[in-house]
Amino acid sequence: MNLDRVWGSICSRARGRFVTKVPERIPYPVTVSYGAPLPPETPIHEVRRAVHELGEAAARLRREDRRPLHHLFVRAARRHPFDFAFGDATRPRVSRLRALSASIALARALRPSWSGQEHVGVLLPPSVAAALVNLAAALSGRVSVNLNFTAGRAGMTSAVRQAGLRTVLTSRAFLEKAKLDLPEGTRPIWIEDLAASVGTAGHAAAFFLSLYAPLRLLERACGARRRVFVDDVVTIIFSSGSTGEPKGVLLSHFNVDANVEAVAQVFHVDQHDRVLGILPLFHSFGYLILWFAVNHRMGVVFHPNPLDAGAIGDLVQRHRITILVATPTFLQLYLRRCTPAQFGSLRIVLAGAEKLSERLAQAFEEHFGVRPLEGYGTTECAPAIALSALDFRAPGFYQPGSRRGFVGQPLPGVSVRVVDPDTLTPLPPGSPGMLLVKGPNIMRGYLGRDDLTAKAMHDGWYITGDIALMDEDGFVRITDRLSRFSKIGGEMVPHGRIEEALQDAAGASLQVFAVTAVPDERKGERLAVLHTLDEALLPEIVKRVAAAGLPNLFVPRLDHFVKVERLPLLGTGKMDLREVKRVATEVLSAGAGQT
Repeated sequence: MNLDRVWGSICSRARGRFVTKVPERIPYPVTVSYGAPLPPETPIHEVRRAVHELGEAAARLRREDRRPLHHLFVRAARRHPFDFAFGDATRPRVSRLRALSASIALARALRPSWSGQEHVGVLLPPSVAAALVNLAAALSGRVSVNLNFTAGRAGMTSAVRQAGLRTVLTSRAFLEKAKLDLPEGTRPIWIEDLAASVGTAGHAAAFFLSLYAPLRLLERACGARRRVFVDDVVTIIFSSGSTGEPKGVLLSHFNVDANVEAVAQVFHVDQHDRVLGILPLFHSFGYLILWFAVNHRMGVVFHPNPLDAGAIGDLVQRHRITILVATPTFLQLYLRRCTPAQFGSLRIVLAGAEKLSERLAQAFEEHFGVRPLEGYGTTECAPAIALSALDFRAPGFYQPGSRRGFVGQPLPGVSVRVVDPDTLTPLPPGSPGMLLVKGPNIMRGYLGRDDLTAKAMHDGWYITGDIALMDEDGFVRITDRLSRFSKIGGEMVPHGRIEEALQDAAGASLQVFAVTAVPDERKGERLAVLHTLDEALLPEIVKRVAAAGLPNLFVPRLDHFVKVERLPLLGTGKMDLREVKRVATEVLSAGAGQT
């Protein structure tokens, strides 16, 4: 049996109270699901899997009474108009009602420029302006395409071509500071000119609409050509392209909403919480944070540069940030440059996008007094799949929310399977295999690529391409990506495992190695390692890796190491695997050992 939607009812401890609170809606819906009877000797992991699959089916039933994301935003802004919504360096405080009114004003001002366009481009850093533009796009019934400005000219041009973008809303100041050129074939809409064109009458009309207009009338006033439904696409997020051309992931209102509601059951937030908005909106988790915040009374303080550790520390302290979502790469920077006092208000630090090493987690906890929790997701899953949580303690009761080396448990309403990569048959606990995911957060598909969509799905399950294992208690551990294996002499060699062994042998909490493979005439491929260390240290490190018990095939040769000034990263904080491979191939094929 599975109970769904109980959290938030008077039968839950939502908002720290039981029975005495007013439920979020009346009547309050609860789904009770019954599965097929299981024999008494059924192993606990099979019982858990059956319950998770019942929960996933129940989560899909929510579609009938859920609403588009901007409907929930309008309702939240009207119920709590003076709550803090957004802030950044130019606008320290924007209330919820002000955010709604400003996004309506923007949508109405954009009607002529967005006329006849379903997909609209946005090229802005994390900021109040970027948040308002994305809200305006949803209110106008359009699909926002936040362009990855770190992907280079080729990456942005590919996204523009695939999405059929005609206009891109951006800022002159941002383009000049970031030294960016507009993607070819697009016409700019300057946010500076747009804001100046609204005028007093425009702001007054937007304020009136924000308070009194019925939702359908509000959508029409913002330029929506038809009624918006929960299954309509709300955004297209392009993959980072770290291993190939970016793919456009179609996410519907319901995909994002289902993920928001699932995360809200794991991390209980209220109007006193503030999250640091350093992840760009072209990053799937950055986009999730926007809707999570506006629909759950949490404030967002934006900063355009996640590498600006000095400013990050000041912002966290000044705004009393309670939640920090970042990549391990960014956490490394903050560990070196921020003081414990600056991070004193944090209660949750969540790391994702790449593996969080135990050394970094321990160092961060020792320095700041808060241990980073690890999460896992993919853009195709809107994006969160599994999250670690805070432990729950009560008299006579203890429930661990995390486990070291694991990315947590699947979110409510999300079902996962670990299967044999070749046969796709489920594997027992503790056995590594391909991770499959099923849930209402799974994408609508890839933009214009039905072939890739079909390849990524199997009987309703999304094939993540990640190798994982699940323990007896349901915690998930990601061991590697299938794409990060090399076939050398007929053996599958995992890059992630080798990176971890090198990091341990070097005693490094910061990422100093990146493993890839380059072509080899005799064996097909051979390992190559980019590193940032003194080369005199390498012989001892390689000796320790060999002594750790790894197969000889997993131990890189000394002449296959390439010294670089810094490891190549994407704007999302992930390792740029394509650039790692390019540098290694270029240097080793030329017979050099240093760049």
